[in-house]
Amino acid sequence: MNGMEMPVTIKTYKVLRDKLQLLYPAVVDLPSHSAQHRINTAIVHQVNLLLHQQGYPQNPQTDVTAYYELKNNQRDVLSLSLLNYAFSGGAHGLTLQKSLTFDTTTGRQYALKDLFKPGSDYVARLNAIIEAQIKARNLTLLVPYPGIRPDQDFYIADKSLVIYFQVYELMAYVFGFPYFPISVYDIQDIILEDGPLGKMIY
Repeated sequence: MNGMEMPVTIKTYKVLRDKLQLLYPAVVDLPSHSAQHRINTAIVHQVNLLLHQQGYPQNPQTDVTAYYELKNNQRDVLSLSLLNYAFSGGAHGLTLQKSLTFDTTTGRQYALKDLFKPGSDYVARLNAIIEAQIKARNLTLLVPYPGIRPDQDFYIADKSLVIYFQVYELMAYVFGFPYFPISVYDIQDIILEDGPLGKMIY
């Protein structure tokens, strides 16, 4: 622990063009310039990737609204979601979401596997919790629950790990993104103590 552990300062950048309204975050005033550069480069890369996936600007019909949500900004852990809504005609548009989780002291970006102790079967453990939630919440799936991918979409929100699926991946469009919040205390035994979830517990 570096004793700083304060929330980092986030600046919102706005890009307004024909058929594009884009808001995206950048971290500013970090003690480490290299950490700041790594985080901001990763954010811009992901913003551009989402635009490309939505067909902007390749498809002249595509109208995009992109924004972000801050999920965690404490204890040297920054977790945020980038959302991109595109409409190209038809009944409704489609929103894509990608989440990024960083160590704000180093700029390191975490994948899901980085949150758990090496060798722990985190996939099976998370699947069991999610399947129990599907049953308890009486969710109607389009397909049998496929299980999470090792690189599944997630973000951290205070003392929860939130696993989610893209629109249409599990459920009908009307339900949007299926979110599965998992308390860090339910998976405490497999959490990497000096990883981002460990910092939320201790």
